Amino acid sequence: MQTNFTAEQLADPEIATANRILRTCVHCGFCTATCPTYQLLGDELDSPRGRIYLIKDLLESGRPADARTALHVDRCLSCLACMTTCPSGVDYMHLIDHARVHVERTYRRPWHDRALRAMLAAVIPHPGRFRLALLGAKIARPFARLMPDRRLRAMLAMAPARIAGPSRDDLGATYPAQGSRRARVALLTGCAQKALDPAINAATIRLLTRAGCEVVVPRNLGCCGALTHHMGKEGTAMAQARAAIAAFLTADAEAPLDAIVVNASGCGTTVKDYGHMFARDPDRAGAERVAALARDVTEFLASHGLPPVTRPGGGDAPLRVAYHAACSLQHGQRIVAAPKALLAQAGFAVVTPADSHLCCGSAGTYNLLQPELSVRLRDRKVRTIEALGPQVVAAGNIGCLMQIGSGTELPVVHTVELLDWATGGPRPDALEAGR
Repeated sequence: MQTNFTAEQLADPEIATANRILRTCVHCGFCTATCPTYQLLGDELDSPRGRIYLIKDLLESGRPADARTALHVDRCLSCLACMTTCPSGVDYMHLIDHARVHVERTYRRPWHDRALRAMLAAVIPHPGRFRLALLGAKIARPFARLMPDRRLRAMLAMAPARIAGPSRDDLGATYPAQGSRRARVALLTGCAQKALDPAINAATIRLLTRAGCEVVVPRNLGCCGALTHHMGKEGTAMAQARAAIAAFLTADAEAPLDAIVVNASGCGTTVKDYGHMFARDPDRAGAERVAALARDVTEFLASHGLPPVTRPGGGDAPLRVAYHAACSLQHGQRIVAAPKALLAQAGFAVVTPADSHLCCGSAGTYNLLQPELSVRLRDRKVRTIEALGPQVVAAGNIGCLMQIGSGTELPVVHTVELLDWATGGPRPDALEAGR
């Protein structure tokens, strides 16, 4: 793609990076075949290629973003399926991130939109606040139909029927390895996940310690910055990421870490990108150290090894598990085979839905900010899953678990909960509830 930035514009490192990305696009349109929003809406501006043209015009002109540009940028899920498809290697992830920051800086959204986004950014990254918000939503859910804003109705509908208690994975805690210690790892316990389903972290800790890992939950560890980063709130995201980096480096200084294990793939994609986020920052070396240590829990276990399987497939007859590949895992981190291979190794019968490369519609806060599109994506995903006749659905990202779970009666669990169960842990709560 030909670009026309001035020398003065290219002196800005962010513009220079955007220019390099734009010039790799050859207009081929392969991305449109795997873009969920283009498939739903059929609008070129709701495809990666169309958004690239919008972003190019926006940045070259140097003008503030307008409502039309914000609409199409906001509709992007950041699922990154286009990057898996692109034959030219267009770095769409960093381009759309840049566009979101530009929109956030230069476009004044309607007041109710600004208030909603500010509320999400102030609540979800803080487990205590988020838990209180979920309790309030549960109380207000019977009145959801009276809400004038469809997004508020979506928020109330997403509140789980049972609100989990406070997480037991205390900050600063160390969980010793069972048997001889083979590795020392830090666990990113997440923020939304701690409020929505703390059993995931508990299962992860049990599984890792059983595999010979000493597991550390760093002191002062909070949100990794992923949620606010994808809302274009650059200042908040960088502050949260900087604090997370400091917490991990402190744990690493106390005794060297072999890995930073992440069990929410949306967080993992962002943590692995810290080197890029802090490329021109004095804290770059620390950010690169943390990014280099980051591993998805299935990625880590694939190389480290599972504990001995004591309950193959969960019991007498192997459970039929539909594995949902989270976009942030398969496209953002390019981890596709490891989760399914681990489940098969643990004795489960693993099946893969049709069109597994397509997003379920969760995408961070997308299901709250774009509820109509999100529901259509969810319903399509659920149809492909239920067509397989599974007994349980497994995924590696809390957003996907909540999204898919809101559209099916099938039990939906994290991959590590099944692996923990097969290697001596308790039966997952979702399966107990379905008995």
